[in-house]
Amino acid sequence: MVRELQGKRIAILATDGVERIELEQPRGALYGAGATSELLSIHPGEIQARQFDLVSAGTFPVDLEVSDASVDDYDALLLPGGTVNPDNLRINRDAVNFVKEFVSTGKPIAAICHGPWTLLEAGATRGRRMTSWPSLQTDLRNAGADWVDEQVVVDGQFITSRGPNDLPAFCAAIVEQFALVRQPTGG
Repeated sequence: MVRELQGKRIAILATDGVERIELEQPRGALYGAGATSELLSIHPGEIQARQFDLVSAGTFPVDLEVSDASVDDYDALLLPGGTVNPDNLRINRDAVNFVKEFVSTGKPIAAICHGPWTLLEAGATRGRRMTSWPSLQTDLRNAGADWVDEQVVVDGQFITSRGPNDLPAFCAAIVEQFALVRQPTGG
């Protein structure tokens, strides 16, 4: 399918410490499939990206603070990783509430690497089959998830992936799953 995401709006929730490639590559795949995206964060301005968590990798402009965003405006949600990014998101009330509200809609949510930490904080992992960066497996299992070591796992509305090496499979899966949303939200 060409432009299978035409007219769909995707929220990307991230903050300082986001792994650059885990935001940039999925965003590019979504754009290539016709979607638009907005970068939501816990503060205005720009967020600092990282490479391998340690190396500064430039910035991304924030489109909207998550506290001002409405889940009704988006067709799907992307949670990129990096260690610091989701660790900061999961202690921010507005970010966690946004994710909780998104979960309650049943719309697709994709999380890669450490991104599932925010899903865990939102109470959305119990009874779900998921993957993540290997260091999160105990956290996810303790929160009731069935953690597996696979490139990409699709379980209901959730699409999870292990990390940067799995980006080709993750990008293909999110385009496929986000395309299943019946009516574009528009905006």
